[in-house]
Amino acid sequence: MNSYICDYADFMKNTGRKSVNTVESYTRDIIQYTKFLTDLGITDIKNTTKTTVTAYITELHNKGRSNATVSRMLAAVRSFYVFLMENGKISDDPTAELSMPHIEKKPPMVLSGDEIELLLSQPKLTDSIGIRDKAMLELLYATGIRVSELIGLDVTAIDLTRGFVRCKNNRGERTIPLGAKAVDALRIYTGKARMGMLAIESEQALFVNRNGSRISRQGFWKIIKKYKESAGIKQDITPHSLRHSFAAHLIENGADLESLRAMMGHADISSTQIYEAFVNDKIRNVYNKTHPRAV
Repeated sequence: MNSYICDYADFMKNTGRKSVNTVESYTRDIIQYTKFLTDLGITDIKNTTKTTVTAYITELHNKGRSNATVSRMLAAVRSFYVFLMENGKISDDPTAELSMPHIEKKPPMVLSGDEIELLLSQPKLTDSIGIRDKAMLELLYATGIRVSELIGLDVTAIDLTRGFVRCKNNRGERTIPLGAKAVDALRIYTGKARMGMLAIESEQALFVNRNGSRISRQGFWKIIKKYKESAGIKQDITPHSLRHSFAAHLIENGADLESLRAMMGHADISSTQIYEAFVNDKIRNVYNKTHPRAV
């Protein structure tokens, strides 16, 4: 089964249908599934059935895994079986008739305007690290790009004269406007801090760590946690919170869904509509609290 997993991982990487993070996640999930099969004494995946996969789902639930986690792991297993079917390795797909666990959709965690201002004011422009952090936070909130996209930016991706950033991912490229504050922060970073942080002058990464190489996802998570704590923000926030806040604040101030979809890089408008629902809920709450005949 290990050779099948390697073939599938190579397939995902070579077709570019899934991001690097998804490839790694799916590979881990499939390895865990095949370990489960081995523990059952199943050494050939051709010998698995719908009952086998159902038993695996039951075990995941018994271990306390959430519906969202089980759904993700089942998606990986289902994708693996589809690959094996298409390549003639198996004749039946035991996941074909299985339904995904019901997932209760949680509203996105959105920071208020005051919390955003407080968070973005935390980096101190007294050294290169603070200047870099300020630029990263301003860029993330100004554009709503994903963290993977942020850390993947090269220095050539930004045009500070015309005020935009070109963002690439496995689905293509999109151009997003930059606000004045993000442009100012990036101009200070690229003009005063970045070159002094580089390990080699030929480094193309826009944002680099203390060693002068491209900053990692884990490194940026630590930055968010650091400034969240210094700002005294009580609720848990993640780098994705700035993406959610970007979207919700644009919708709240009159942006149309199609423009927001294009900026966020959503393949489908339904992914963007959750922010419209968030704003509608906020309006409803305000109405209920303030209108004398609301209740």
